[in-house]
Amino acid sequence: QLPLVESGGGLVHPGGSLKLACTASGASFTAYVMNWYRQGPGKERALVANITRAGDISYYADSVQGRFTISRDNAKNTVYLQMNSLKVDDTAVYYCKADHWSGHPEFASWGQGTQVTVSS
Repeated sequence: QLPLVESGGGLVHPGGSLKLACTASGASFTAYVMNWYRQGPGKERALVANITRAGDISYYADSVQGRFTISRDNAKNTVYLQMNSLKVDDTAVYYCKADHWSGHPEFASWGQGTQVTVSS
């Protein structure tokens, strides 16, 4: 498994921006597809975005398409989530998840989460 630590959460006004970071320790970062999930109050955890190992293909949930951008810097073992035009509904705990290229669930790992609160 790949230890993960998220950072960058906080309180922001509607329409504002935040950039989350998730840094992995270990030498095998490029073996993992990286994901951002979120869990809002009273909601199930849901996939927000993910990015391939090389960083060349990304996926976004419809709710964030055009507002959020996922990227990764393999030299820094870090994946980012740039969040623009934030809405109150974006309020959630955001989690980083690493999925090994083999697909074996026992090799997947989660970060501890970072709180994002969008409020006026």
